[in-house]
This record gives sequence, C-alpha cells and structure tokens, in this order.
Amino acid sequence: MPKTIVSDTSCFIVLTNIGELDLLRKVYGSIVTTIDIAIEFGEPLPDWVIIEKVTDKYRQQLLEMQIDKGESSAIALALETPDSTVILDDYRARKIAEQLGVSYTGTIGVIIKAKTNGAIPSIKPILAKIKETDFRLSPDLERQALLAAGEL
Repeated sequence: MPKTIVSDTSCFIVLTNIGELDLLRKVYGSIVTTIDIAIEFGEPLPDWVIIEKVTDKYRQQLLEMQIDKGESSAIALALETPDSTVILDDYRARKIAEQLGVSYTGTIGVIIKAKTNGAIPSIKPILAKIKETDFRLSPDLERQALLAAGEL
C-alpha cells in the first residue's frame, strides 16, 4: 500500500453524501488533501484528513489549464509526494495523472479495497446508495466493481 493517499473533492463528496466517509479512514488510516480541495469541499474534514500545501504552484497552474483547481492541486501534491496514490474520479484528470506517472484510483476503487481489506462485507449496498446520488456509475463500471470485489 502506498504511504500517502491524496484525495480529490469528489471522493469526499460522494462518501459524505452516502454516509460512508469513514471508509477512507478504515482503508487507509489517514488521507492527505490540499487547501484548495478542503475549500471546494466546503465542510470541516475529519481530523484524520491532513491538509497540505502544494509547493509547486506553477505546476498546479499549468494543470489548471486542463482540469479544475481541486484535481490540479491533488495531482500536483501527488507529484511532490513520493510513493503516493491520488483518488480521482474525473476521466480527464485520471488521464493526465497517468501521463505524468501518478498512481491513481477512484471512489469505486476505494470501495472495492474496503471489501478486499475486510472493512465492509459487501460493496452492493454502497453501490446502491451511490446510484441514488448524482455520481455517474455506468452499468459496465458497476459490473467491473462487482467482479473485482468477488460479488458477481
């Protein structure tokens, strides 16, 4: 497991909306995020979420030409943090992370990891709650998640 997990806003929002934010702590212990993401989230984050500054603001500004400020700050922080993985749900942000050699996962990946680590018995109830939100979960992604979690 990577030493540092950097989360973008979308993961915080989705898990908060379904009452499962604590899954991040159960799976990773602590999470790192940026000031920009904390502001974008708009609510106080739990004490196990560490807020760090991005050192290379120029790199972040370059990324902001392609993706939003939160995603840019998350990727910039991951680039500055050895052995890190960033949680991104936006397709474009994931492609940029991949091009830059940044390890990434998504909210669904976090949920699968929670199941494989024994933090939850099944991903099905969580996926059902997610489908009630405005998070886009395609039937194909849901099927892949269920397969990865050994539930299909």
